[in-house]
Amino acid sequence: MRPRRRRTVSERGSQNRGAVSLLSIALVVAAIMALALTGWLVYYFLGELPSVDTLKDYRPSLATRVYADNGELVDEFFLEDRKIVKVAELPKFVVQAFVAAEDSRFFEHRGIDIQSISRAFLKNLQAKRIVQGGSTITQQVAKSLYLSPEKRYLRKIKEAILAYKIDRYLTKEEILNLYLNHIYLGHGTYGVEAAAQGYFGKSARHLNLPEAAMLAGLPKAPSTYSPFTHFDRARQRQRYVLERMTEDGYIARADLERALNYPLTLRSVRPREKIAPYFVEHIRRYIVEKYGSDVLYREGLEVYTTLNIAAQKAAREAMERGLRELEQRQGYEAGLVQGALVAMDVKTGAIKALIGGREFSKSEFNRATQSRRQPGSAFKPFIYTAAFDKGLTPSSRFVDEPISFPDPSQPNGLWQPKNFDGKFTGPTTLRNAIVQSRNVITIKVLQDIGVDYAASYANVMGIASPLARNLSLALGSSGVTLLEMVRAYGVLANQGRRTTPYFILKIVDRTGHVFEENQPKVDQVIDPRIAFITSHVMRDVVESGTGRRVRSIGRPVAGKTGTTNDVRDAWFLGFTPSLIAGVWVGFDQERSLGQQEVGGRAAAPIWLYFMSQALAGQPVETFPVPEGIVFAKVNPKTGEPSNGGGSIYEGFLEGTTPPGATLVEAGQVKQEETTPLEEDE
Repeated sequence: MRPRRRRTVSERGSQNRGAVSLLSIALVVAAIMALALTGWLVYYFLGELPSVDTLKDYRPSLATRVYADNGELVDEFFLEDRKIVKVAELPKFVVQAFVAAEDSRFFEHRGIDIQSISRAFLKNLQAKRIVQGGSTITQQVAKSLYLSPEKRYLRKIKEAILAYKIDRYLTKEEILNLYLNHIYLGHGTYGVEAAAQGYFGKSARHLNLPEAAMLAGLPKAPSTYSPFTHFDRARQRQRYVLERMTEDGYIARADLERALNYPLTLRSVRPREKIAPYFVEHIRRYIVEKYGSDVLYREGLEVYTTLNIAAQKAAREAMERGLRELEQRQGYEAGLVQGALVAMDVKTGAIKALIGGREFSKSEFNRATQSRRQPGSAFKPFIYTAAFDKGLTPSSRFVDEPISFPDPSQPNGLWQPKNFDGKFTGPTTLRNAIVQSRNVITIKVLQDIGVDYAASYANVMGIASPLARNLSLALGSSGVTLLEMVRAYGVLANQGRRTTPYFILKIVDRTGHVFEENQPKVDQVIDPRIAFITSHVMRDVVESGTGRRVRSIGRPVAGKTGTTNDVRDAWFLGFTPSLIAGVWVGFDQERSLGQQEVGGRAAAPIWLYFMSQALAGQPVETFPVPEGIVFAKVNPKTGEPSNGGGSIYEGFLEGTTPPGATLVEAGQVKQEETTPLEEDE
């Protein structure tokens, strides 16, 4: 057996050098492969990740805000409650509080903080799960704008790459602008401005140090540290933020102590009471239909409306008072009865107040704009206005007597309309027929002028709902909306001019671009003299007729009551020369309101309560007399010329006064007291 030869020193050295060379080559190859892999991963992620080029044109989802006519905020629409504020407009300590709490080295690193990542990595290894993220503010921006919130290492790699790209692309101030406007801070608020308003009822521009520290403690866990639900935890988190600010040199120890002892005043956690929910919902539906839901909920529109806050509050109080009184009279359980109210500026058509129902939270159905109900006698002014345009006058007489018409749908084959009181008054002037709301005479007038003519006249004045082309039209048998009625009555108040009701003055988007701007739309649709004659007679409805419950308002008012069969609907519409309001009362199920709950009793008081407040402090106005109107003293019962006691001044078109009547100058006319007439519907 041959002995093995021992290797020499030189041979062993040669082998070691070879091994080192191989190891070096292996390390180089490994390094190259690692670099290649890293490069491939970076290339892969860069190709997969979104571009950050759009961040300079940051367009987050913004709340749409709705304002009253005085600029007061009424309501908001949003998917995310966010309001943009610039970092430059904030107190320095607001920014410092968030930086100290979330990313103390924000102004030093390039989007990724290796120290924080390493520390978080070790803690996660110890816990064998992800318990700490070590994310910078820039990484939080990347995550909230581009990535999902899941805790996975793959997502963290993407987040880090995006953060680096963002830091290279944007300035630190631009990154803070994104962060402070985008971050979720609890209770539906996004960004520091919405949070400041949500928690403290003020703009972030006016926050103090303790409040800023409280908000800066929220990003870690908004629900856990909410001052509304966990005040003690919120205080602890606030202390942490203040201590971090002290350590970083932003505030002195004395500032910390003062801030901790400052008594925080939180805004009420209860939802703010809606001032005009039906008005606002009407606007919401309009914007969604015209511009789409994305525009409404994301584009931060500024919607300036015609709503008058004082008038709206008066309307709400009047409605609740009137319905409560009705329920007490009838012994109803509180809340079964519904009501609606619309108030409109006579000259412009601007809607100043709107009540669509009793409780929006229970029913969003708008009874002022969506519900069609029979107006009953409230429709009669359209019939008489058409009649005056056909040549009849308030002194024209018709016989109030029993009448009947063939009608196969009736048990006896006849339709036999009656007056509300079941009585007949014989020869009656049209003035008294309007004031007393006589059904039979209204039907006879409709026969005289023609159904088609009267229906077309009502359409011209603003009634858009389909109207029955038969004699029942005289009794208001066709369903209409309250808004239509207010619009049509407005023609009488506005000297024959029809205005288009509108709710929105202007809509502006986040860039200041005007989406739409509305101006009053006014059309002369009937002779101003005819409009005056009807409104002049309708003043007597308030003075001595079915609407006399509202004469205590103490100013010239024209109006008309309305009640339907079985007292299912009660109406009152009335106007001054500048403001018109209409009220409807009834059950959604269309059942009787109860005995004697006619328009003058159930609806007129609500109108009075509202108008008394809405017109408080306003000068008393008189109805202007248009050129071409003359006055003559007549007997109020017969319409014949009279100079005796109890006579009234009647208005006529020139050339239509009764023979023998003495003309009187308009300036000499004074509304005389007349004997109150029996209430009728």
